[in-house]
Amino acid sequence: MSRIGKNPIMLPSGVSLSQSGDQVSIKGAKGTLQLKLHKSVRIEQEAGTIKVMPALDGDHDWTMAGTFRALLNNMVIGVSEGFSKTLRLIGVGYRAQMKGQTLNLNLGFSHPIDYAVPEGINVTVPTQTDVIVSGTDKQKVGQVAAEIRAFRPPEPYKGKGVRYADEYVIRKEAKKK
Repeated sequence: MSRIGKNPIMLPSGVSLSQSGDQVSIKGAKGTLQLKLHKSVRIEQEAGTIKVMPALDGDHDWTMAGTFRALLNNMVIGVSEGFSKTLRLIGVGYRAQMKGQTLNLNLGFSHPIDYAVPEGINVTVPTQTDVIVSGTDKQKVGQVAAEIRAFRPPEPYKGKGVRYADEYVIRKEAKKK
C-alpha cells in the first residue's frame, strides 16, 4: 500500500462531506459530487479531515482504500477549485466557436463538426484556436477533452491537429528522395 493512500484528505473551508450508508456526497462552492463506496472501504471523518480505511485488513481492501482516497481527494478539489484542460487547434483554417451548448469545430474536413457539450461541463473558446474544458468532475473533464482531441489527433509530420496545451508532439522527418 502506498503512503499516499494512508494520508488524510484535508477539507478546505466551505467544503462539507455527508455520508448515508455507502453513498458519499461532497458539497462545495462549485457544486456537489456523489460517490458510492465499495463494500471493503470505510470513511472516518474528524475535524476537517477525511481518512479512508479498509473495512478488513487484506491486500485487496488496502488497494481499494487507496483508490477511493484518490477519488475522494479529486472530488474535494473539484468542488472547491475545479479542473480544466486547454486544447490547441494547430493547422491552417482550424478554428472553434461556441454556439449555445454546442462546440463548432472546423478541422480541415469537408464539413464542420458539432460537438454537444455534456451536462456539468463548461467549454469556453477565448480565441479561435484555443478551447478550455472545465468542470468539477475530473474524469468527465478529461473524457470531454479526449473526445474533442479524437476528432483530429496531432499528426507527426506537420504537427497539425488538436492537442493539449502542454502536450509535446514528436515530429518525424519527411521522406527523402
